[in-house]
Amino acid sequence: MNYLHHLECTSCGATYTPGTLHTVCSTCGKVLYPRYDLDRAKSEMTRDTISGRVPSMWRYHELMPVVDPANIVTLGEGMTPLLPIPRVAKRLGLRRVYVKDEGLNPTGSFKARGLSAAVSKAKELGAAAAALPSAGNAAAAAAAYCARAEMDCYIVMPVDAPDACKAECDVYGSHTYLIRGLINDAGKIIREGSQQRGWFDMSTLKEPYRVEGKKTLGYELAEQLGWTLPDVIVYPTGGGTGIVGMWKAFAEMQALGWIGARRPRMVIVQAAGCAPMIRAHKAGQNHADAWENAQTIAAGLRVPLAIGDYLILQAVRDSGGDAYAVTDEQIVADMRELAQADGLFACPEGAATYSALKAMVWEKKIAPDERVVLFNTGAGLKYVDQLKPELPIVDAVHQIAAMRGP
Repeated sequence: MNYLHHLECTSCGATYTPGTLHTVCSTCGKVLYPRYDLDRAKSEMTRDTISGRVPSMWRYHELMPVVDPANIVTLGEGMTPLLPIPRVAKRLGLRRVYVKDEGLNPTGSFKARGLSAAVSKAKELGAAAAALPSAGNAAAAAAAYCARAEMDCYIVMPVDAPDACKAECDVYGSHTYLIRGLINDAGKIIREGSQQRGWFDMSTLKEPYRVEGKKTLGYELAEQLGWTLPDVIVYPTGGGTGIVGMWKAFAEMQALGWIGARRPRMVIVQAAGCAPMIRAHKAGQNHADAWENAQTIAAGLRVPLAIGDYLILQAVRDSGGDAYAVTDEQIVADMRELAQADGLFACPEGAATYSALKAMVWEKKIAPDERVVLFNTGAGLKYVDQLKPELPIVDAVHQIAAMRGP
């Protein structure tokens, strides 16, 4: 059973059949969303329908884009834990703070969700080769899922992308190329290669199905919270597929009768060295101008221009949310603080959400009893090249007296 019905442009409303490969709207060049027959789904599915299913994002397969289950390409992604962080919460004077830890996905990041969905649908529609630009984690996920699907994969990413991601791409056998530039520069090469070589372009929100993997973040969050939603979601935002995917999921679940009309305040976080969405939000703009000279240690936040900018900004504003930029110094300090307080080794992007939460508490924008969810989008272990610890060397037993601690 599958309820996929058509594709719809999120800007001009043009519709397309989901039976052939599509990228963006051919009329206006904007983002396409899969749409489902939710009226029929409501009459045939309940929340109990999915209880007891395999703990992966494919537990919601009727509301995912793959029609034939034989085409699902999975490595067990999804159903990541929602972890309370009580000591951090206590420090901030809050009672209920959680982290949705996406670092436990295959390939160590939330990108596994989107690429599982995109590669699965591309396989179903007969694509022979996929291609995408990446800041790091999406490349690793694409390489893994294309290998699983026996599909060629072409990747271009910045030369200073995390070493772990470059190693993953190499191990998985993708055709990987590095560029002295940013993800947008890599995107130009992918677009040209796709036109010349016939690759299917899986760039963020430039095909309709990565967002469907990311929307499962919203379904899982509601299910893990007893089919309720938190008061505040704090989300690190580069290309923004996760935040717009969740916003889409909330609308679908309401149409299904699984949740009510109340929405969390959606708070986006970017790095101070690359904050186009923050600037646009504060200026009241519907689109974000490209950020010049983007610099940050958080590779996933180094996205100078996002095709889905209008969808991100709409989700923030419609929810009464907010937008924060945090410095690299704050990010590194908060990676350590999260790890030492509650044992969570967050990636830089995930730590940025904690930095933003502290700013919100300082500004009195969070009430003590509100339920807050931070998103850690990747495993901190993938970023150890960014951390250069200076540790003392002990080479004799008699030096034990010089060691710190009890």
